[in-house]
Amino acid sequence: MCGRYALFRWSPAFAALPGFPADQQPHWSLAPGASVLLLRQIDEQLQLSRVRWGLTPAWLTDFTRTPAQARAETLAEQPMFRDAFGLRRGVLPANGFYEWRGTARKRPYWMTAEDSLMYFAAIWEAYPVQGHTYLSAAVVTLPAANQRRPMMLDQAAMTAWLDPQTSTETLHRLLTAPQPALRERPLATFVNDPGLDAPQCLTPAN
Repeated sequence: MCGRYALFRWSPAFAALPGFPADQQPHWSLAPGASVLLLRQIDEQLQLSRVRWGLTPAWLTDFTRTPAQARAETLAEQPMFRDAFGLRRGVLPANGFYEWRGTARKRPYWMTAEDSLMYFAAIWEAYPVQGHTYLSAAVVTLPAANQRRPMMLDQAAMTAWLDPQTSTETLHRLLTAPQPALRERPLATFVNDPGLDAPQCLTPAN
């Protein structure tokens, strides 16, 4: 399951996008519940917003149930996700994500793609509270062996995913499109500490 990812490096062009926070800090360990960057298309323009990682529809009353992931296989049918899938799609920019493998003792791995910036498919919701509207998001995941990984979008796929006019047929094709090859690097166990958000998270294994 995609439970942790990082965004610590970005280009000047990315930082120039509307909505990029002036006080944005690098993060080496973003977990569900964290404040993360979401890229959306608003009035035909790309825009960044800070959102909570954990989907919170306006009708939700149990705040212990704010899913951070949404399965691609059931995205269009699940009541929690189907409206957002049809109307509110975005992407979570990242430099890579963490994956733990093993049985008795799980080893962390750092997973990246060819490009320095990756884009994870996401859905988002707005939640109004006392005159203020909060945004939240869930990352779309795909099965990968016995893991679940974020659904990654290249530039063309991201353009289609973000466009509110994209047909349902095209969206379903995106959900089953081949995923890019990933590079992996075994890591030391520093990243196992959920409270650590520092470059030490990427310390290679001995």
